[in-house]
Amino acid sequence: MQMNDFLARVEAFRENMERYVAEMSCRDGLDLSSTADVVKYCSEHGVTSIRLWFTDILGYLKSFAMTPAELQGAFDEGMGFDGSSIEGYQRIQESDMVAFPIASTAQVIPFRMGGSRAIRMIAEIRNPDGSSYASDPREVLRRNLARLEDYGFSHMNIGPEAEYYYFKTDRAPEIIDRAGYFDIVPVDLGDDLRETTVFALESMGIPVEYMHHEVAPSQHEIDLKYQEAQRMADGLQTHKWLVKEIARRNGVHATFMPKPLFGENGSGMHTHVSIFKDEKTNAFYSKDESYHLSETAKHFLAGVLDHASEMALITNQWYNSYKRLVVGFEAPVYIAWAERNRSALVRVPVYKLGKELATRIELRFPDAACNPYLAFAVMLAAGLDGLDRNLPLPEPMTLDLYELTPVERERKGIRSLPHDLYAAILEAEDSELLTKTLGEDVLNKILETKLADSERFRLYISPLDLETHMEL
Repeated sequence: MQMNDFLARVEAFRENMERYVAEMSCRDGLDLSSTADVVKYCSEHGVTSIRLWFTDILGYLKSFAMTPAELQGAFDEGMGFDGSSIEGYQRIQESDMVAFPIASTAQVIPFRMGGSRAIRMIAEIRNPDGSSYASDPREVLRRNLARLEDYGFSHMNIGPEAEYYYFKTDRAPEIIDRAGYFDIVPVDLGDDLRETTVFALESMGIPVEYMHHEVAPSQHEIDLKYQEAQRMADGLQTHKWLVKEIARRNGVHATFMPKPLFGENGSGMHTHVSIFKDEKTNAFYSKDESYHLSETAKHFLAGVLDHASEMALITNQWYNSYKRLVVGFEAPVYIAWAERNRSALVRVPVYKLGKELATRIELRFPDAACNPYLAFAVMLAAGLDGLDRNLPLPEPMTLDLYELTPVERERKGIRSLPHDLYAAILEAEDSELLTKTLGEDVLNKILETKLADSERFRLYISPLDLETHMEL
């Protein structure tokens, strides 16, 4: 890859995108709330393609397009599709499903799609009789968020830090730079791509907190500003798509694969979580309690720790995820919490005076290759179970957990996350929490799919197998 050619291509792409966004009047995202608003916008700005997005149980975005002529009918009656062809959806004999666009999610895609001016909307998936489809991941999250009202809470805020790599192609993990943590141009060749992606995100109404080069070569991070959980799940799906699509349009490949390079840090998604009683009252903050964590926060955190092993199949769902969750590469392995200790599974960022609304917990074990709708749902459910049971919060771990011997960890009662996908399956298959949170159908389908993944990788003869064992 010629550096000058690459940078010139990205700069030209950014300039074209800025002109397009200005033409579409969407610099800071659209604020449309009704079907009439969406229809009017499409007419006034010459939109020629409407993309409906939804998500399968593994977290893959699905999409189909329609013309503006079909838009009002889609709002009124939905758009039918074959649910049996979507991973984790209906069986062949119950295949009819209906997608209803949600007007408030309408945003302009900040570049032409197939030559068209396009907007995307998130779709609500329903059964043919009009009832909500219980196994739609977005519905799973909505259903669990509705439980907050029973506890006197208004919403859950989520702030993810999704790490990823840029590679030269999608065929091999060939890095585009050798920069490290917080390095800058000219060493950091991904800087212009990140900046371009941030512009695209904000044009789609997704605010960004900050971005930077990560520790490993060619590894990057864009942190989305915290938002209400359902809005964030929609935004995170859009974020991952934009990262990959903008990379593709500029001749490189982006991946959220948890561990693409041997001997380098994996890509995680540290996830900041807080619960609010209303817009101005953070239920996790206490002026007088230790660590400024309220009793609510302590029980919630205790619930997350108690259920971490069960949650792992959802927050870290791939065989490759467990090649990241190993000692020595800044990924958490041991189930404990602390304030400053980044070897712990959950970190509590240090309180800053006047920043009560920012009191939160940081789950450091998820990776961005998860399904965010399901991952956020199980995070909430685990925490609420801690509240229901008044679980006591263990003492924080101030020691470097990686330095403890197995005997020392056992004496301190420190458990570990599952060591591979099969172990995660075993933890999840009898989980009452996951069954209640996801629904029996969703959990069974995930278990079935992940058992097949585990068996496939178990049977694969790798180059390392051959290198090590051919001489036997």
